Amino acid sequence: MLPQEIIRRKRDGQVLSGEQIRQFVAGIADDSIGDGQIGAFAMAVFLNGMNADEAVALTTTIRDSGEVLDWRGLDLPGPVLDKHSTGGVGDVVSLVLGPWVAACGGHVPMISGRGLGHTGGTLDKLESIPGYDVSPDNATFRRLVRDAGVAIIGQTGNLATADKRFYSIRDVTATVESIPLIVASILGKKLACGLEALVMDVKAGSGAFMPTDAASRELAEAIVTVANGAGTPTTALLTDMNQVLASCAGNALEVHEATTLLTGERHDGRLFEVTRTLAVEMLLAGGLADSREAALERLDSALSSGAAAERFERMVAGLGGPGDFLAHRERYLPQAPIVRAVHANQPGHVQAMDTRALGMAVVELGGGRLKSGATIDHAVGLAHVAAIGEAVDSERPLALVHARTEADAERAAQQIHDTFVISDSRATPPTLVHDVIRPITHAGEAI
Repeated sequence: MLPQEIIRRKRDGQVLSGEQIRQFVAGIADDSIGDGQIGAFAMAVFLNGMNADEAVALTTTIRDSGEVLDWRGLDLPGPVLDKHSTGGVGDVVSLVLGPWVAACGGHVPMISGRGLGHTGGTLDKLESIPGYDVSPDNATFRRLVRDAGVAIIGQTGNLATADKRFYSIRDVTATVESIPLIVASILGKKLACGLEALVMDVKAGSGAFMPTDAASRELAEAIVTVANGAGTPTTALLTDMNQVLASCAGNALEVHEATTLLTGERHDGRLFEVTRTLAVEMLLAGGLADSREAALERLDSALSSGAAAERFERMVAGLGGPGDFLAHRERYLPQAPIVRAVHANQPGHVQAMDTRALGMAVVELGGGRLKSGATIDHAVGLAHVAAIGEAVDSERPLALVHARTEADAERAAQQIHDTFVISDSRATPPTLVHDVIRPITHAGEAI
């Protein structure tokens, strides 16, 4: 069928067949379909949506437009598992979760991304570690997944090749915010990693990617429906992003906090609890535990024995970082020259915060990108960020600003003051895990 006829069908609200979708995506991948037609198709989907069968067909076709990783030749002794997050502020879950699950018998080939807008990027965090190579050759990647059980790297150009062109056109045609297109973009790349199971971490709240809690839930349900329809068992957790997940935000600062969890120096806090809950789901999905209690016991043992930390250090060394990183992280991680405490104007309790604004404050300090390709300052950010419900006064600041210059610190301090809502009464901290979404058949229904 001609591309314009496929566009016409979707424009008129008709259901596309799997073959029609495969034909159109093939045209995106081989450049036989023009940018204008791709933009028109994206707008037709944006306006009319897709049912579950269409969304599965779009996702699997994008997945199959490039290389699909195959791990069978390595004779791995455990399942190939992964987690993906929609992104947030202080979300350094991957650095703890990957090694932790690997220490429990999983194999985690985690393809991660860079910071986008107010959200931090896993690759940017890892590049705080001197020598860490986020773009290794394929042999190194596969060896680490086999031997260390985990490798966190950037996307190769051979995975889901149609998505790069499709997304770039969506970005300039105001069609990014379409659930079927978001799902196909996320899962097309993730499922190309040859996973046996996937756990999604979909954020909800003031620092989330989606604008409302209802939209976050809709996205989570669509991801679970489509991924399972595509043959990859998938569960989604709807987790809170109404405050910074770690107690800090900024690349090196977050890496440092992640290592305190891996080494057992800390075993509490929001980051720990969300990571532990996601890890339980991964162990259950991979058949590495037959109950939540068994999963928790296995996870706690892997942490207390040092096995999780050892997997992290093997990954770091295997990708070019220091072999003694955990023992000497203060020496290796960059540190900002200026650290300033920012106190509330009056004592009280943190009632709320604009988490997105805090993420943008880190970006403006230099910890993120204001334009594509910009250099990141890995040392800057916010530390010891006060939590919702916590008392703040002349002793307990709202946060510590880590900055490159006094002017940067002053600007960030003002942004922090504008971000926090302080009250005499103590607010109840938000629930960390709002819901767990498991597969339900929705064949033929719109998503």
